[in-house]
Amino acid sequence: MNLSAADWRRRLGSPWWRGAAAVLAGALPMLSFPAPSLWWFAYVALVPWILLVRSAPTARRAAYDGWLGGLGFMLAVHHWLLPSLHVFTVVIAALLGALWAPWGWLTRRFLAGVPSAGQVVAALFVLPSAWLMVELVRSWEGLGGPWGLLGSSQWDVEPALRLASVGGVWLLSFLLVAVNVAVAVLVAVRQSRVPAIAGLVATAAATSAAWAWSPRPDVDGRVRIAVVQPGVIDGVGGAEKRFAREETLTRQLAGQDVDLVVWGESSVGFDLADRPDLANRLAALSRQVDADILVNVDARRSDRPGIYKSSVLVGPEGPTGDRYDKMRLVPFGEYVPARSLLGWATSVGKAAGEDRMRGTGQVVMNVGDGLRIGPMVCFESAFPDMSRHLARDGAELLLAQSATSSFQQSWAPEQHASLAALRAAETGRPMVHATLTGVSAVYGPSGERVGSWLGTDASASAVYDVPLAHGVTPYARFGEWPVYAALLILAALGATEGARSLRVRRAGPSPRVPPARTAHESPARPGR
Repeated sequence: MNLSAADWRRRLGSPWWRGAAAVLAGALPMLSFPAPSLWWFAYVALVPWILLVRSAPTARRAAYDGWLGGLGFMLAVHHWLLPSLHVFTVVIAALLGALWAPWGWLTRRFLAGVPSAGQVVAALFVLPSAWLMVELVRSWEGLGGPWGLLGSSQWDVEPALRLASVGGVWLLSFLLVAVNVAVAVLVAVRQSRVPAIAGLVATAAATSAAWAWSPRPDVDGRVRIAVVQPGVIDGVGGAEKRFAREETLTRQLAGQDVDLVVWGESSVGFDLADRPDLANRLAALSRQVDADILVNVDARRSDRPGIYKSSVLVGPEGPTGDRYDKMRLVPFGEYVPARSLLGWATSVGKAAGEDRMRGTGQVVMNVGDGLRIGPMVCFESAFPDMSRHLARDGAELLLAQSATSSFQQSWAPEQHASLAALRAAETGRPMVHATLTGVSAVYGPSGERVGSWLGTDASASAVYDVPLAHGVTPYARFGEWPVYAALLILAALGATEGARSLRVRRAGPSPRVPPARTAHESPARPGR
């Protein structure tokens, strides 16, 4: 069915059609992320959403379109949670989607009708800043963490990774939104094309400058890191079977001159203090391959109450004492926020029956010949600040131990593996993403791929020659400065709007001009 422009305008006049269009427009950026990984689409993916919001008949409707688009975005990038959380996924998406309501309001405020050149220039700064505030708020662990940040869609684009070393994923998100705003203006407002083109040129110039002048990591050595991925192991005695499979795969590494062996998240289902037999088997493996082994213990601890997920280093003599307890837990997956109120989620989906316990601080471990590693667990690799702090604390190699076995047939494994490329580029440190069931991946200090991925169909061990680098990237040195810049832009907007409102109030209402009258006292019809 072919619809004319008039037909589309008429349909968008219906709240139901308009709401459905907003949800669909908000979901479009999903295609920029793995597995589709259409990275180029991120530069125009927001355009339909922007065009819809700017055409809203009222500011209230624009905010509503922003909310519904946010719902569509959150549901799309988290669709793989549906089998686990069921309808609760939609509830969470609806709640977090409300964060985009102010963004929708601002989009109409600056781009409705025929915006002036000043309004377009302001929109190129204000709308990306407002988007960054949404990403900042929803990056809080309790709201699900920074999964699906728009800038992370550029994980495999070399110029974008160079920009990430300057301002992190935050700078990429800011620039992507600015480009989308400029493209939307070019498409919809012919009279305002000059400032839109200027915005695109300025973005290209900033990217080129970062490419030319940002410092590159100084590669000064290599280490051989082995990743052990056992694959999907289900059924009774799964923890014992998994350990045996990991043991077999690790033995195959003997004689390959590896410096460290990395197992995935929950690779050991028992506290090693309670199971000295397993600790002894790991120590024997370490001696056999002549390298330390970093395992991940998911078990109730014997020395303190509660269940922890912990990265534990094991050497030829057994556990070395180096241990990192996971700090940032997955909402509902590893704990239920406000369990007294939301505990019913355990009966709806696969929410945690018992809350995991949190660690108290990050840890840098010494391995073998002085190699310093910084471990993270699972979705902690999505948090830019965690890898940045590890790099600042002296980690030469970043590690993430993960398990996405519950989401094997979705896009989640590829999305998760891609995040390590950004963390490597941001910090100038190589990163290893080791999983139980795939995707496992390794990246160099500029975010470039090292070797091949271990996909979700692999049960194998693989050795990677990983380049080491030193030096400090601008992002590692200065942190989330694009976020602070966005806050300043929004603060300046608030001050400007406040000052304007104050001037209007002080001026008072405009004096009423009485209508002109003729000799016959008829203001409308002279001479009558």
